[in-house]
Order: sequence, then C-alpha cells, then structure tokens
Amino acid sequence: MSPRVDASSLYGTLNLLVLRAVADGPLHGLAIARHIAAESDDVLRVEEGALYPALHRLEADDLIEAEWGTSSNNRRARFYRLTRKGHARLEAEAARWRRHADAVARLLASE
Repeated sequence: MSPRVDASSLYGTLNLLVLRAVADGPLHGLAIARHIAAESDDVLRVEEGALYPALHRLEADDLIEAEWGTSSNNRRARFYRLTRKGHARLEAEAARWRRHADAVARLLASE
C-alpha cells in the first residue's frame, strides 16, 4: 500500500478534489471525505479541519451549494452539489492539473 497523503497539504488540490467528489451528485461532508479516500485507494485523506473550511469557501465562491437533508444513518446533514459555475471551474482546474501532472511526470522520467 502507498503512503497516505494529507490532501489539504497539496496546494491547490483540495478544492479540485471536493468539486470532483460532488460532481456526480450531492454528498454530505463525511461522504465527501470517504469518497476522496475510496477513489484514491485510501492514499488521499481529507481531515475535517481542512474539509469544512474548504466547503465554506467553495460555497462562498458559488462553486457549490448546500441543502439540509438526512444522511444514510438518519442524521441531519448538509448535502453539497456543484453549481453551474462549479462545473466550469472543475473542468478548467482538472485540465490544469492534468497538464501539471504530465509535466512533473516528464521531468521525473528524465532522471
């Protein structure tokens, strides 16, 4: 198993990871963290102390919107979903991240 990476320590990636997590439908905070961990084969971990401030920032920037609902364990929770502006930002940031990752991979391959 690969070492875990605290997603909040990767500058500029936490917002992208959150936007991607809610791209397929509304999720509450804990489900977002679990989604990121599961989709990264448990390599990326987002702690509550980083996740909730990010959710508030994304909501303030009109990239996500929240609505109260009931979680699968019958608890009241805020469910977050992408806005139209959030969809556009996700596409742009994902493309930027892919270019960045490709450039880093090329540099690492040249060792």
